Amino acid sequence: MGVTAIMTKNDRDRISGEADVPNSKRYEAVSRVRQRIEQLEHDAELLKEHHPELYEELQESVCQNE
Repeated sequence: MGVTAIMTKNDRDRISGEADVPNSKRYEAVSRVRQRIEQLEHDAELLKEHHPELYEELQESVCQNE
């Protein structure tokens, strides 16, 4: 079983267009991902303050292609 990061498999399929679903389902997936990104921002701040090593790992993982 895979690990969910910001997107579930269904989110990936819907956003990429691989899933044959109505546009409303795509918009729902986008909305869910936006909510998770907002939560990730809060989680990152918590890690930065309380566990800098994990924060650094997160930052390296997310920003590795910049």
